[in-house]
Amino acid sequence: MLPSILRQASQFVLAQSQPEYHRFLYKKINFDERLICLKGARGAGKTTLLLQYVDSTEIPKNKILYVACDHPAMAGISLYEMAQTFFQEGGRLFLVDEVHKAKGFARELKAINDTFDLQVIFSGSSALRIDHELADLSRRAVIYELPVLSFREFLEIETGSRFEAYSLEGIVKNHQAISAEICAKIRPIELFQKYLQHGSYPFYLESEETYIQKLLEVINITIDSDLCGLFNIEPRKLDTLKNILYMLCSTPPVELNKSKLSSAVGASWPTLSKYLERMEAGSLIHSVRGGTGMRTLNRPNKLMLNNPNMFFALCASPNTGSIRETFFVSQVSQGHEVHYHDQGDFIVDEKFIFEIGGPGKTKGQLGKQGQAFVASDGIESGAPWQIPLWVLGLGY
Repeated sequence: MLPSILRQASQFVLAQSQPEYHRFLYKKINFDERLICLKGARGAGKTTLLLQYVDSTEIPKNKILYVACDHPAMAGISLYEMAQTFFQEGGRLFLVDEVHKAKGFARELKAINDTFDLQVIFSGSSALRIDHELADLSRRAVIYELPVLSFREFLEIETGSRFEAYSLEGIVKNHQAISAEICAKIRPIELFQKYLQHGSYPFYLESEETYIQKLLEVINITIDSDLCGLFNIEPRKLDTLKNILYMLCSTPPVELNKSKLSSAVGASWPTLSKYLERMEAGSLIHSVRGGTGMRTLNRPNKLMLNNPNMFFALCASPNTGSIRETFFVSQVSQGHEVHYHDQGDFIVDEKFIFEIGGPGKTKGQLGKQGQAFVASDGIESGAPWQIPLWVLGLGY
């Protein structure tokens, strides 16, 4: 039998009204699939997306069951047995949130998919745990990843207008026309400054005044609960992970010096490497490799925070250059390979070279390299070689 408290929790959640705005990923999901995985950063809007699908489907709500695996009543309960009971009672759509909190979830989801005629959509915040568990589901589950809000999505939410998403090639070739069209409608610089401070997560809509506090809670839960619980990190070592974030907040992005970073956080390099891998999987940091091709094997990584909002939550005086570079990587890494570069700051897809800077940044450092551009903060429109930094947030 399904505990009554979980039935009541499901009914309560399914009855809640959802935002009208649909994130970009919603249109890309094939909801005809029987087993769908939605992974991504905690707070990015995965639960909202699941419940928006509930509002759009023709399946009656009494045939839908929503469970959150971090609910206290889920302790010791088998997902398979829950699905069996639900199916026997006529259920059709099984929504499983925070699936990484359930032990052996991949094995149970595989059995559910093989046994019952149910559509199952599950979500999780820990990409590393999900990626590890999904090995047995690789031929069954269709996997989608939801990143933080793009600047384009933020513009749509703030203005109520629609803005086109452009490919990187389209931005590089047509950024002057793109910026002119948008500047005729809105003031992008003003909105861009707002985005950098509070636009990465949709929960900013709940209250801008408490946004930073909620973002700190997301960071702390990711470290204290997700990473600690999943990977058996000793509680006394959690301060090491937080110290890394504080360091990245107040210093400019630099190539990773193994000995200095290990010494600063008080952990050996092998241990620290595992922590960094898990922090990246938990959407706390980006680790950008140096160079391209075989050169990456001998180059240290450059570390930066996952998104610009984290700077304003973690330190009083964030580094401006770090914020700009973090915005660039956060937006452009969605669907592209980003490495850092000798002559510019980054090279994308081994093709486009970008130097990131303020409005007075020149292309001198780029030399005569082809397909090389300056991404400048603080400008509405640029030159053929100069792209407004905010325009690079229109990619998804």
